[in-house]
Parts: sequence; C-alpha cells; structure tokens
Amino acid sequence: MKTIACVLAACVLCSVAVLADEEGGHHHHDGGEQLGTVSFPTSCAPAVEKSFERGVALLHSFWYEEARKQFEEVEQKDPQCAMAHWGVAMSLWHQLWSRPDAAELNLGWKEVQKAQTLAPKTAREREYIAALAEFYRDPAKRDYQARPEAYSQAMEKLYGDNPNDLEAGAFYALSLLAAEPPNDTSFANRKKAIAILNKLFAQEPNHPGLAHYLIHSCDKPQLAALGLDAARSYARIAPSSPHAVHMPSHIFARLGLWQEDIQSNLASIAATQKATEMHMGGEGHKVHAMDFLLYAYLQVGQDADARKLVDEASAFHPTGEGDMAMYVDYARVGFAATYYVEMRQWSEAAALEPPADMEPINKTVAYWARTIGSAHLHNAEAARKDVQQFDALVEIVRKSKYSYMADDAKTDRDEMQAWLAFAENKNEEALRLMRAVADHQDTVGKPEVAIPAREMLADMLLETNRPAEALAEYEKALKTDPNRFNGLYGAARAAELVHQTEKANSYYAQLLKNCDNGAHSERPELTRAKTLLARN
Repeated sequence: MKTIACVLAACVLCSVAVLADEEGGHHHHDGGEQLGTVSFPTSCAPAVEKSFERGVALLHSFWYEEARKQFEEVEQKDPQCAMAHWGVAMSLWHQLWSRPDAAELNLGWKEVQKAQTLAPKTAREREYIAALAEFYRDPAKRDYQARPEAYSQAMEKLYGDNPNDLEAGAFYALSLLAAEPPNDTSFANRKKAIAILNKLFAQEPNHPGLAHYLIHSCDKPQLAALGLDAARSYARIAPSSPHAVHMPSHIFARLGLWQEDIQSNLASIAATQKATEMHMGGEGHKVHAMDFLLYAYLQVGQDADARKLVDEASAFHPTGEGDMAMYVDYARVGFAATYYVEMRQWSEAAALEPPADMEPINKTVAYWARTIGSAHLHNAEAARKDVQQFDALVEIVRKSKYSYMADDAKTDRDEMQAWLAFAENKNEEALRLMRAVADHQDTVGKPEVAIPAREMLADMLLETNRPAEALAEYEKALKTDPNRFNGLYGAARAAELVHQTEKANSYYAQLLKNCDNGAHSERPELTRAKTLLARN
C-alpha cells in the first residue's frame, strides 16, 4: 500500500518552500539559520557569493522552491552571474522525487541557454552548465531515462576533471541515484555513490548534501545499516531544514529504531509549524513526517497517539492542484488504512470508505485495506468486489495526468490478489502469490513505512495452521524489517505453537520492551505476552 504513498511523498516534498519570506522582491530568512557548510566559488560578483552558496545548501536539502527564489535574487543582484541561471535550472529538476513536466523542461532549457550565453570565466563553471544541458536539451524529444543518464555521465567527467571540488563529488553522487535504472537489484549506482560520499564526508562532516545523499543511497533494507552515521548527523548539520530533521527517520524506520524515528519526525513537524507561522509553505513536509510518525507509533504501542494522527488526517481539506494537494488527499484515507491493518481491526478495514472527492489513485489505498480486512473476515464476495473496484480505479488513473502512477499500484494489486485467494480458501494459491510479492521485495527493497509482504505471508501460514513455516517467514521478515510489532508477536506466537518456548519468550520480551511494557496500549497481543512471560 505504501508504494503509492512513497510516490506521492516524493512528488510533494519537491513542491514545498520553507523557513523563508519574501518582501519587496528580496529574500529574507532567519539570521540564525543553519543549513550546513557549503563552499562553491564562482566568477560571479563577490557580493552574491554567500547568497549563491545558500542556494546550493538549499538544493542539498531539497528546498527547491526556496532555492529557486535564492538563485533568482542572485540573478537580480548580478545579471552577469551565469551560475545563478544554473541554480534556477537545478531547482526545477527534483532528481529523486519527480519528473519535470513539459513546462519545467522548457524553462530549465531556457535557463541553461542563458547561462551558456553569459559564458562564465572558468572552465569549471562552464562544465557544470554543460552537464546540466545534457539533462535539459531537446526538451520535447527525448525519453526521460536518457536525461539523468546523460547528466550523470557528464557529472562523472566534471568530478574527474575537478577531483578536489567537493560540490562536484556531491552532485555526481546524487546524479548516480537519479540515473539508477528502474528496479535495479544490483544497487550498483547506490554502492558507487556510497563510496564517493563516505570519502568526501570524512573530509567535510558538516556538509548537508553528503549526509543527505548518503541516507538516500542507503535507503534500501539491504543497505540501511550503512547509512546510520549519516542519519545521526544530518539533523545536526542542517537543523533549520524540516526535511533534514525528518530524513534520518528513513534509516531509523528501516532499522527499527522507533524512538529515534519518533523524535526525528516530531522535530520535523515542529519545524514545519514554525514555517507556517512565518507564512511559508510546509504542509507537505508535515504530512510526510506524520506518515512516518504514525508507523513508528504503531510499532511501539502508542496507539492513542497514532489514532490522533489518523483523525487529524481525516479532517484534511486539500485545496488546489499539484503534488502537495495529492499527498494531503492521500493522507485522508491512507493513514486510516495503515492504522486498521496494523491494529488488525479487520471490520474497520473492510468498511473503509474513501471520500467521494478523493483522487482515484488515492482511493485505491482504501480498497487495498478493504480487501485485506474482508479476507481476514473470510468474506470472499466482498474481497472480490474490492479488487474489481481497485482495478477500475487504476484504469481511470491510466487515462489521467497521473498515468505514471498506475504501474506503482502493482504491488498493492498483487497483495490483494493473494488475499482474495485466501478469502476463497485457495490457500496454496494465496501462499504462492504472496510469496512472489515477498521475493520481489527482497530483491528490489520495499518502502520504509510499508507492511512487509513476507510478514503477510507468515500471517497466512499461521492462520492456516502451519506455525513452523510461519516462524521461518516471520524471522526472515524481521531481518529486513526489525522490531515491527506484528512481526515480533507473530514470531513469538508461531514459536509458542511449535513449543520453542525460549525463542517465544525472547520475542515476547522484545515486544514488551519496545512498547514500554504496554504502558500506552491495551492490545491483546501485549496482554498475552505479559501473561505467558509471567507463567514461564
């Protein structure tokens, strides 16, 4: 289900400007602002040097709208600054989040051409502009994937020509992530980026981009542990950035470090609230942090806190169009879907109704939850109708401006098909289908705050009275998604049923430890854990 959420999150955050204000055409920000250390010498007027470097720092923390404003101010103060036009063009391409539309491609190409016309004095600057031209040229003619690949090849040359340019290394590493082939299971680009970034991060541990891009490079279950040091550094480097404060939770969520995850997102929400008070955008950052916070709360039994987030999101009223409105729209039902399925409230999940005015791609999330709820209630007819409704919505999406999101619904659809087979008592087919989804996730990775398909597979095995097989799948799921509430409880219960008392006690004890001995939850799983541990 979180596949759709991640696409929306990626899109929305590139649309948010935070912690700045603009009056009379000039750019103002908090004098105590901390964005990290950036050194990017140019041949522009000395008076704009600090402003230009602030724009680069904003790029490194993906404050794209704010960065664009900063570079446009540099343009106004120094009309001969070619690199200011490079900066504007860079701010239009959100490399890890979304694809520029036709208007953005055309505007970016115009900015690059302006930069080229101004002919900067140094070969290094000309090379930066030429590299970005590889992305923007022929705005109406080229396949999208060819653009980041060509840009990355040019950035590789730039870094090779300027091996002491830390910014070139940072942007080259980012380009490797942007050019990563879809569903690449080798993670070759990520591993290459990690090697570059680790070397440079040792040289400049206060650089925002190096820490940030390390986290993104490691944002896969197979690589997450490699990003922990960067995760624990980034918020300290750029504490003025809501995204920098949130971003470490991508690693914390993958490693099951729930309290650090919670603190990270509470701090991010506070930062976006400050931005709102300054009359700046921030809603998208807040919703993204709330999404991660909800997931973390559910893993540690802070059920009331999780429920408050669901209720808050259900009252959202998206306005306007664009990515921010899409993500806010998603949260209205997506948070409830996560809550009901994680809490195993099957009747509520099966009855989840998306608002009538919701975007079709976001409505699919409700039918994902409904199918799982109906399957657990053994209501095959309802599950079948939910799958049909999901398919109808995806076909609507294919014909809409969000057509690129339709394929991202495949994982949800495959899970639903498995649960439908389970509801129809076709257990072997259900297990085969869910195992295929789990195996696929094991190779390409899964979103940070999604329920693992392998855990669902283990649930099916446990419910069909195959506890030994279930235990093996729960334990495999816990290796890639450690400390999940339902993973720990499922493993404990399966171990108990196969009379592995010591193992069962260990899992029950870890669950209670994570949940502060059930201080915030009345879930029956915690009651059972306490009872059995006391008995043993």
